Amino acid sequence: MATNYFKKSLPIIIIMTVFSVVMVTFIYSFLNPEKRLPVYNPADVNPRLVDESLLHVRNNHKIADFSLINQNGEIVNQKDYEGKIYVTDFFFTRCQTICPIMTTNMAKVQTAFETDDSVLLLSHSVTPIMDSIPVLRDYADKRHVIDSKWNITTGDKKHIYDLARKSYFVVFDEGDGGIQDFIHTENFVLVDTKRRIRGFYDGTDSASINQLIEDIKLLQRESKKK
Repeated sequence: MATNYFKKSLPIIIIMTVFSVVMVTFIYSFLNPEKRLPVYNPADVNPRLVDESLLHVRNNHKIADFSLINQNGEIVNQKDYEGKIYVTDFFFTRCQTICPIMTTNMAKVQTAFETDDSVLLLSHSVTPIMDSIPVLRDYADKRHVIDSKWNITTGDKKHIYDLARKSYFVVFDEGDGGIQDFIHTENFVLVDTKRRIRGFYDGTDSASINQLIEDIKLLQRESKKK
């Protein structure tokens, strides 16, 4: 009798067990949702960092198309970063203050994702006339830059400064990209596969860099779910 009762009850026990596991998983996921990085639009950023013409924009901000020249004299544009997560910054090779620290920290990000081709790096010289291709090549060699991972670029000054002010929002001062214009910022920017800004980080701070690395991993998980 007991054996027959158990056999008849077994399907119900299995169903109830599966149901319980599903419900526990659902409740846990509901109570502990996975962290998701914000998507930054101009209206979400400190107004002092945003070009006046973009202060009203609340949705769909994307990094503008760009055309730059890297340490190998190759043209680098948005197509090279299509479908990639990337980290960007602005520096100059003769800088003796924050830039060496920033470059060291960007190298840490390079090491963390050295074999992962879904993550790239992009540095812009803010003194493009002085930072010629040979200068950038020497700079890259001394800092063990992996060419396939990290583009260190020069180009048209106004174009680079417009990117800093109107795409990445990394500088407080205004300017026209002219001869007297100069920007200097420690900010790193995290950009997702859809060309959207997902985070700002202090490129001179180790804790901030550690957070950047974790946030890149978070973005990767997010991308895999889509």
